[in-house]
Amino acid sequence: MILIPAIDLIDGKVVRLFQGRFDNIKEYDTDPVSMAKNLVSQGAQWLHVIDLDGAKTGVMNNIEVIAKIVKAIDIPVQVGGGVRSEAAIKKLLDVGVTRVILGSKAIPSGDTQNDTFGTMMVVSSELLEYGEDKIAVSIDCLNGFVTQHGWTETSHRKGIDLAKYLVTVGIKTIIYTDISKDGAMQGPNYEEILSVLNEVPANIIASGGISSLDDVKKLRDLKSNTSKTLWGAITGKAIYEGKLDFKKALEICN
Repeated sequence: MILIPAIDLIDGKVVRLFQGRFDNIKEYDTDPVSMAKNLVSQGAQWLHVIDLDGAKTGVMNNIEVIAKIVKAIDIPVQVGGGVRSEAAIKKLLDVGVTRVILGSKAIPSGDTQNDTFGTMMVVSSELLEYGEDKIAVSIDCLNGFVTQHGWTETSHRKGIDLAKYLVTVGIKTIIYTDISKDGAMQGPNYEEILSVLNEVPANIIASGGISSLDDVKKLRDLKSNTSKTLWGAITGKAIYEGKLDFKKALEICN
C-alpha cells in the first residue's frame, strides 16, 4: 500500500476542511511548494493535490501553484478539484501532472438511460485519448451515498454502485472518500472500505480519517475476499497536526 500525502489548496494556500465543509477551513502557515518538497524528503512516493476552489466552483484557481509543485519535485502527482472538461485535463497533463482525478464530471447527472450513456461516452473518450493510467475517479460519499459539486450536494446513488459502473467504462483507479471521516482524525471507515475492496475490481485508494500509525496498519492489512489489498491511502491533516509520524507510517507501508 502506498501512503499518499495530500495538499489541499484555496487561493494558493495550504488548507484542510473538516468533513468537506467550506465553512470550516483551517489554513496552515506553509508554502505549498515547500510542503511538497518536505514530504518528498521524508520519502513520499506520490503526492495528492486538490484545488478546492475548483471543487467548489468548477473553475480551477490554483493551476500555477500546481505547476510549481510538479516542477519542484520528482515524484508522481495526482490532481483533482474542478476538473470538469477535457481542456482542464489537458492543462494539468501539460504542466506535468501524472494522473488527473475526475469528480462530479464522472457522475451521471440523472437517472435516465441517456444520461448514463452520455457520461459513459465522455469518460471513455478521455481514457482513449489520455490512457487509463492518466485518469482516476474520486467517489466522495456521505453515509454511503455519493456527493457532488465539492461535497455540497448528496445524490441518491450508492458509492459502491457508482464504482462498479465506472469499472465497466474503463476506469482502473478509484479514490474512495468517506466525508464524515475526512479531516476528523477519528479513523477511517474500515467496513465501507472493505466492502469496496470486495466488490469493485479496480485499484482502490482510501481517503479520510487516518490519524495514527495504527490506522495505517489496519488499512495496510485490509484484504478482500480475493486477497486484494488497497493500492493506496491518502492522509493530510494528521501530518500537518503532528499526529502522524509520516516516516514511520511509510515504513509500515513498505
